[in-house]
Amino acid sequence: MTRGIDIKSFAVIRADNADKVNVALHDLEHYGHLRFLSKPKRIEPQYADNVLVSVVGVPLKSKCNSAALVELDNNAGAAISKLRKIHPPAHIVIVSPRHKVYEELVDKAELYPEFERKFVSQDSTQSAYG
Repeated sequence: MTRGIDIKSFAVIRADNADKVNVALHDLEHYGHLRFLSKPKRIEPQYADNVLVSVVGVPLKSKCNSAALVELDNNAGAAISKLRKIHPPAHIVIVSPRHKVYEELVDKAELYPEFERKFVSQDSTQSAYG
């Protein structure tokens, strides 16, 4: 991907399941007022866990089971500020150009498949928040 200059930051969304990732993506757009530069991409949960460790610099407390990556049309500081005002049901890591993993995400983002933005839970009584 050669659009590195256009990309402000990435959000890596980690959760227990795809439904919670979907709710978190919705919350980022609608309540956090973040703009996506592209459609969210599905990434391997283990890779999302590795990104978290790389960005935060502390050992992983728990692994995720579903993860997504999305390019944001917001700089990292603004994205973090907006993220603090909402409470999505997932762990969201904002990756900026100052992080080592940023260039790797720039290079690989377009290679990942699109994240399916529909709910997949078979149990309609369980909330995506719980």
